[in-house]
Amino acid sequence: MTTAPDRAPDSDVLPVILDRWSPRAFQPTDIDLKDLLGFLDAGRWAPSAYNIQPWRFVYARRNTSDWERFLSWLIPFNRNWAENASAIVYIVSRTIIISSRTGEPSPVPTHAFDTGAASVLIQLQASHAGWAVHPISGFDHDLARAGLELPEDYQVHAALVIGQQADATALPEEIRQREKPSHRFPLEKLAFEGRFSPVEV
Repeated sequence: MTTAPDRAPDSDVLPVILDRWSPRAFQPTDIDLKDLLGFLDAGRWAPSAYNIQPWRFVYARRNTSDWERFLSWLIPFNRNWAENASAIVYIVSRTIIISSRTGEPSPVPTHAFDTGAASVLIQLQASHAGWAVHPISGFDHDLARAGLELPEDYQVHAALVIGQQADATALPEEIRQREKPSHRFPLEKLAFEGRFSPVEV
């Protein structure tokens, strides 16, 4: 399991949640397909509205024919560190559902919410197994969409960069100082009873 020892929750938060964080320093090692599919299988068990399960996971592993293509869609900053990772998983979701009664398409308002839940489960499963995951949105979404050959009714949300964590000294100096678990805003600035309160965070 990855660890983030300096985090201090206000309540009894599960260690697997607290210890998940998003490093950028990775060892350039391969990942076994069985291990990667085990992480994705955890995402499969996320809840979704009406059990529609709108999520899809499109992946490439290091030293396979798709690896450079998946890397090429990342912005330069992210590619610089992600090229040492073991896998990249693009997280996409279907935005419509076809009615079983009428055969007509209907929008799925919760497709992004449900798919985010699936993504979190993947990250927790990988962290529990001793792998690190860094979710990113810093890639060319149009290029990724075209490269993944997504149908019109699918949306690409993010990418999960997965690998074995390396020492921070493996990173360029300009991002080395950022290689540590981040903290969170106080709960009282995020959770409100009865009605929303516009508290500055």
